[in-house]
Amino acid sequence: MPRRLVMLMTDKMIPHRRLCVALLAVLGLASAASEVISPLPPMGFNNWARYMDALNETLFVETTDAMLAKGLLKAGYNRINLDDCWSPRERLANGSMTWDTDKFPQGLPWLASYIKAKGFIPGIYTDAGTLSCAGYPGAYGYEEIDAKDFADWGFEFVKLDGCNMPTGTEDEYRKVYGKWHEILSKMDNPMVFSESAPAYFAEAANLTNWYKVMSWVPEFGQLARHSRDTLVWNSTLYWPDITGWDSILFNYGQEVRLGRFQRPGYFNDPDFLNVDHFDYTLDERRSHFALWASFSAPLILSTDVLSLTDEEVKYLTNADIIAVDQDPLVQQASLVSQSVDWDVLTKSLSNGDRLLTILNKGSTAADLTVPWTHIGLVTNTRHTPSKLSVKDLWTGRSETIDLKRSKRFNVKNIPPHGTAIFRISNPALGSSVQTVPTGVIFNTYSLSCLTDSSSRGGLITWTNCTALDSQIWRVREDGTLSSLADEKRCLVEKDGRIQSGDCSKHSKWDYFLSGALINRDSKKCLTETQDAGAFAISDACGYMTNEQVVALPVGVTVKSLADDDSVFDLRMNGA
Repeated sequence: MPRRLVMLMTDKMIPHRRLCVALLAVLGLASAASEVISPLPPMGFNNWARYMDALNETLFVETTDAMLAKGLLKAGYNRINLDDCWSPRERLANGSMTWDTDKFPQGLPWLASYIKAKGFIPGIYTDAGTLSCAGYPGAYGYEEIDAKDFADWGFEFVKLDGCNMPTGTEDEYRKVYGKWHEILSKMDNPMVFSESAPAYFAEAANLTNWYKVMSWVPEFGQLARHSRDTLVWNSTLYWPDITGWDSILFNYGQEVRLGRFQRPGYFNDPDFLNVDHFDYTLDERRSHFALWASFSAPLILSTDVLSLTDEEVKYLTNADIIAVDQDPLVQQASLVSQSVDWDVLTKSLSNGDRLLTILNKGSTAADLTVPWTHIGLVTNTRHTPSKLSVKDLWTGRSETIDLKRSKRFNVKNIPPHGTAIFRISNPALGSSVQTVPTGVIFNTYSLSCLTDSSSRGGLITWTNCTALDSQIWRVREDGTLSSLADEKRCLVEKDGRIQSGDCSKHSKWDYFLSGALINRDSKKCLTETQDAGAFAISDACGYMTNEQVVALPVGVTVKSLADDDSVFDLRMNGA
């Protein structure tokens, strides 16, 4: 486990290569950028959501050619990955895997070579268990053989699924995925390692094991599938009663809980961009792309590339939005505010700009006003610029806003299920948009928002998210937290209760990779409990318990468990 994970914000312009090296040095992940396999989230194509088991040589040859012809490679989509069902149902007599010769008559080494010759990087699928999810041979007990074969065939990316594990325990997953990490790391040319382990713990009644798996996958690989598949083309095979939009919102909703784990070289993966699914409107498809890019998530298309329209290719190759996804800070945008119809997200970018993403979850087009303070700007100080430049990343049009005349940003006519996305800059040469981490604090199990309830005697409550100032918290460098409803008062712990009070006493907090927010004085954790009438309390810290895991705004320093061994029981089932 790294000594410290830091979600950094920058206020200076730093060249991208130097920034990556600097970030990695701070994170303790590498002594040089060359040691990091994938400093930026991968982009490319995978067959599963669109074609499932109907993969073959012709599909991949034609898709490779189409991605080149349509400008997708030039835009950054440089990976072509095979998924399940590429092999026969049995291994060879010597234990090795081989390819299905009916599907791949010229062989996978030939296909990998073809993909590389066109400028792409080939990837392959296997499963950590005894059988793959579709019933083909798994890699359990054959890890060294399979890894060597994949490398010899020319593949440079491996997706490791998690079906059919012998016992299915969290400890078993950790050992098997750790074994793969060890094998892949010793290769002359280490592969990008995509882990699916978290997805097998994501929807339990008790999420402790999900959080545990999420805490170790960054040690082993470059990306990890954290929850369900995006909706496959034949949706009734999986979820007969779910719409395409439901599928996007589900995986989006899982992603926003996990921002503390992401860092340069590791990315939370909300699964494929199945942007040609028949159940999506055009605005929903564009939202799918814009939200994933706001998260700096992997952008892996699972679509009929040959049939993509010019309009679809245009938005998928939008250079401004791809730049947000591929920004070297790779911050995962976090929730500024949330309500029934609206989600507002933000993050910092490497040159000092700020991202603003607005999701209209409602069923009609509507306007929204976002105060500048909501995205972390501290107004009326000498550091506040007099003007801001705001670029609409869909249209490419920019406008300059005078902050003396406008305390908020008005966005007009966002379509139903549409997403507006803006890049905010300080127009002064070489200057950044200086911000303080600001947004909701919510329990990642119940999704309740921490609320400054001044009408209830200054006590703090857990309530449904409504986007009020009383639910938007500013987290200062000294560890104090204040709601925008009353920034002169702070979140304090007193006799087991959480209150809004004097910022000088019992008001400093630390945030851990476990998701615990811990008072520095009492060493107790912020806790949600229904037993106290939805009041927030402090309690002895458990280990990644449902009632104590919370998400904080992007930009907050995130400490690893090892930073305070006295707080947690680190035995983790005896490990």
